[in-house]
Amino acid sequence: MSAPPEVVFSTATDPDRVSAWLPEPLRGDGGQGPEVETADLRVRWRTTAGPSWTAQLEVAPVDAGGASVRLALDADPPERRLREIADESLASLAREVADNLTAG
Repeated sequence: MSAPPEVVFSTATDPDRVSAWLPEPLRGDGGQGPEVETADLRVRWRTTAGPSWTAQLEVAPVDAGGASVRLALDADPPERRLREIADESLASLAREVADNLTAG
């Protein structure tokens, strides 16, 4: 992504923005909040009710000044569908990051 890693991470973990990109089953099911490791720019969400879903997002700097973002999903849908969901989620996160940069 064409934004500093810290901006990507703060956008990804912003409670007001997370519902715009995180797969629906992981959006606040009334359970615990995400496990955030700010120093490592890593965060993990997991469901506590219904079907089991987990997501782990890792953000790392790249030489050009942007960020590399990895989203790993674990859930019941077939692997191919999980890849599609991850791609859609990352595209939505990229839009949120762009919006965050233009707003701020």
